[in-house]
Amino acid sequence: MESFPKSALARVEEMSKAAAAEPARAVSFQGAPGANSHLAALEVDPDCLPLPCFSFEDAIDAVKEGRAARAVIPIENSLHGRVADIHFLLPESGLSIIGEHFMRIRHCLMAKHADAKLTTAMSHPQALGQCRHYLRAHGITPIAYADTAAAAAYVADSDDEGAAAVAPPIAASIYGLEMIQEGIEDDDRNTTRFVVLSREPATYASDDGTLMTTFIFEVKNIPAALYKAMGGFATNGINMTKLESYQNGASFSATEFYADIEGAPGDPAVDRALEELRFHCNKVRLLGTYKQERKRG
Repeated sequence: MESFPKSALARVEEMSKAAAAEPARAVSFQGAPGANSHLAALEVDPDCLPLPCFSFEDAIDAVKEGRAARAVIPIENSLHGRVADIHFLLPESGLSIIGEHFMRIRHCLMAKHADAKLTTAMSHPQALGQCRHYLRAHGITPIAYADTAAAAAYVADSDDEGAAAVAPPIAASIYGLEMIQEGIEDDDRNTTRFVVLSREPATYASDDGTLMTTFIFEVKNIPAALYKAMGGFATNGINMTKLESYQNGASFSATEFYADIEGAPGDPAVDRALEELRFHCNKVRLLGTYKQERKRG
């Protein structure tokens, strides 16, 4: 909590106390009050008690330690790609993905005074990347910070008249800033996908609609290993909606992959595809099965 700017601390403390009183209703998120993840948590469950956490690790630990029943974590953005470190944090957490949520993201430029000559804009690296064309066109230098709303709180506490923040519109009213420009994201379709994490996996019925399964795997370091590993999904008619590679560790000895498929274990076709995948991999780890919120394609 002490890592948040002064303007945010009172609200963080108030929300933390409410969540501590009813942890079964608490949903942890990364960021200060007013961050996009705060808004996403309320969209996922309007009756929840949002619990602000300074880092993704803190939000995950809140669920692992029982201080929150769920966490809402951003995983990828339509403009700026995957959120840094998430592919490492999810497997390490031991938590299960029990849901997904897509949220339209609107970024606003805000400062202490509307008529100030702005020289810098502070925000989360994802937000800055989503607004890079606007910032460059206006000669504003981006400065990375822990999250969008905390950046707004930092600017509110700062004596730098040229400092601005890129944050959701609600952050301006929470921290007493002037709105300079709304909707500065580079594309008006800017959308972030969040996942909902829990200590226990989700339960689902056959009539729940389309189910998604997320998993990671490491192929054997042999020629055509990935091609062979993917063959089971093709021959069994399983739609893979996402496949990303990343390096885990410092050796470059093997590449790991993060994947989403339509379907769930227990479906014979999915089971056959996963069995073939395991044959060609050093390891396969399921991260969760959950209801698809938005149709792919």
